[in-house]
Amino acid sequence: MNFCTMVLKRSSDYWVALCLENGIVGQGETQNQAIDKLKEAIDSFGYGFYFSLVPIQELHEFLALETDDRQIREIAIGFS
Repeated sequence: MNFCTMVLKRSSDYWVALCLENGIVGQGETQNQAIDKLKEAIDSFGYGFYFSLVPIQELHEFLALETDDRQIREIAIGFS
């Protein structure tokens, strides 16, 4: 099983999860929905999963928007 690092933040009426290793995002009405959507998006890449780190400027923009309600977590993705 592989692991990725994500940043989770609230944006208006929904939560957004950004994978720092590849820039893939998931969104949902709750934290868990956003994480599940992110996992689904990552899993859709299957064995072709790639690592392309999020540029620091993009990360700054993501973190600077709208709210102080954010978290950084490590998530497990379902392929080996």
